[in-house]
Amino acid sequence: MSSLDVNLLGTVHGGVVMKLVDSVAGAVAQRHSGGPAVTAAMDEMAFLEPVRVGDLVHAHAMINWAGRTSMEVGVRVVAEPWDQAAAEPTHVASAYLVFVAVTPDGGPRAVPGVRPETSAEERRFREAEIRRAHRLARRAAIDAARGSDIPGAP
Repeated sequence: MSSLDVNLLGTVHGGVVMKLVDSVAGAVAQRHSGGPAVTAAMDEMAFLEPVRVGDLVHAHAMINWAGRTSMEVGVRVVAEPWDQAAAEPTHVASAYLVFVAVTPDGGPRAVPGVRPETSAEERRFREAEIRRAHRLARRAAIDAARGSDIPGAP
């Protein structure tokens, strides 16, 4: 870790945590889809507690939902002091990212579906569908308000 990874409060920069989240989510998305997948959106990133310099940081990710070519990956980040073996890990951040599986030429490709098997997986699947509906509705509302002939254009 360099001085560029630390903010003025002496804790790890949120952007460093975001990069870890994106990397872990990307690995999970690529494993699920069986090939390359790219980040299409970060739907939500919540920083719950600071990550201190020297903390051991762990990121756990899973596919919450999959459509035809896209999938939502949920990531939970925990940290624990490097010098306290008995310390309980602290939940420091959570995020939801959308990935699209791509072909070698960059076009979208089909991904396997998700079949929730536990009540927790069913809950995550339903919540992912709500986030997807909100993303699509927000995009449609913004496009309509702009009167843009280019959907999604900035």
